[in-house]
Amino acid sequence: MLNLSVAPSVCGIFPKAKVYSTSSVPSLMVSPISCSFSIGSNNYSSWKVAMAELVDDKESTGKRGILGSAAVLASDSGAEKEVGHSRTFLDVRSEEELLLGIRKEAESGRLPPSVAAGMEEVYENYRNAVLQGGDPRADEIILSNMAVAFDRMLLDVEDPFVFSPHHKAIREPFDYYMFGQNYIRPLIDFRRSYIGNISIFSDVEKKLQQGHNVVLISNHQTEADPVIIALLLEKTNPHIAENMIYVAGDRVVTDPLCKPFSMGRNLFCVYSKKHMYDVPELAEMKKRANTRTLKEMAKLLRGGSQIIWIAPSGGRDRPDPVTKEWHPEPFDVSSVDNMRRLVEHSGVPGHFFPLALICHDLLPPPPKVEKEIGEQRVISFHGVGLSVAPEINFSQIAACHENPEKAKMAFSEALYGSVTEQYNVLRSAIHQNQGLDASNAAVSLSQPWK
Repeated sequence: MLNLSVAPSVCGIFPKAKVYSTSSVPSLMVSPISCSFSIGSNNYSSWKVAMAELVDDKESTGKRGILGSAAVLASDSGAEKEVGHSRTFLDVRSEEELLLGIRKEAESGRLPPSVAAGMEEVYENYRNAVLQGGDPRADEIILSNMAVAFDRMLLDVEDPFVFSPHHKAIREPFDYYMFGQNYIRPLIDFRRSYIGNISIFSDVEKKLQQGHNVVLISNHQTEADPVIIALLLEKTNPHIAENMIYVAGDRVVTDPLCKPFSMGRNLFCVYSKKHMYDVPELAEMKKRANTRTLKEMAKLLRGGSQIIWIAPSGGRDRPDPVTKEWHPEPFDVSSVDNMRRLVEHSGVPGHFFPLALICHDLLPPPPKVEKEIGEQRVISFHGVGLSVAPEINFSQIAACHENPEKAKMAFSEALYGSVTEQYNVLRSAIHQNQGLDASNAAVSLSQPWK
């Protein structure tokens, strides 16, 4: 999800889990800073990422959908309390009725033509992706989830939701969080999905319980990143899954096809640096809005126990135009440093962890950054991966550099180097369906989903 980063000028039924061996994936040997230092009990130049295949089971908790099935079906619970809202999509019983509902709302003038066309395109792509998964209930899942999604999109067109600088996930009367979980869930091939370093996620939770703040410095691949992260962590680390706050660009809180999913996440809303000057006369307004968000963030960090996700690249990863290979986009040093200073000035202990995410095949971004809202959304059924690395400490890096600017750059490079190494391991595991043997893993793995 999201085109992120604060401008630098602003201070179904799935099989059981399997576990594989580190011998099948490369060791992580990179050392992107200019001097050697230790992180916890591991040396930064020698630790390995352990991978575990996460498989969601049929007992996954989730509210019942409009057609009666649980787990992967989105729910319309709470929609009945929305007085005056059209029930066009909630009453459908077939694909024909669903598509007819789009045309009916467009002809009535309630749906702009561009939104209606986007909804039809999303339906077709979502249907094809879910069918790729081979779930015997695919038709039921598609109709239920798309009906609820279209209902939420129509509601926002009727009565547009305005996001505050710090948006809290809406869980009632309609549970937007579970709506997003159950909509994206059938798109993930859990047989080919991986989590690395589960024990570090547990360490993160302990730090949050102690009142510390945690920042996850991550790459960014799709609009659905927050939902994918939550789906991979909902069994092992549900507190992180539900309480993480995402630094979110303006596009995901303005696009009517994207807003309902954003409403179910905790967000700090900013204007991305990549889109800061799309409309030059609005640049100052955007900077002022970012300043308000930073003030909200600083206030929340002073209270402690916050976990924040940010992608300092300022946007989604994209493939190399020549090689077509995907790599994490480089981090913006000033964005990393803005976040570091916010955490340090909070007066509460803070920790920075690199986080690698691979999910671009699920919902790839357009080949190039677009100014216009309303991009084409290609959707596929695919494996995904998530891996967190040991904490990287700025003070230890700064001790190696007399020049403060070089220390800032080295800190950003260390985080980026770690994310890139994990990303490469995840990519190899997903593409080759590799994994680890728990007995040889450098990090112990838990399997509460078995």
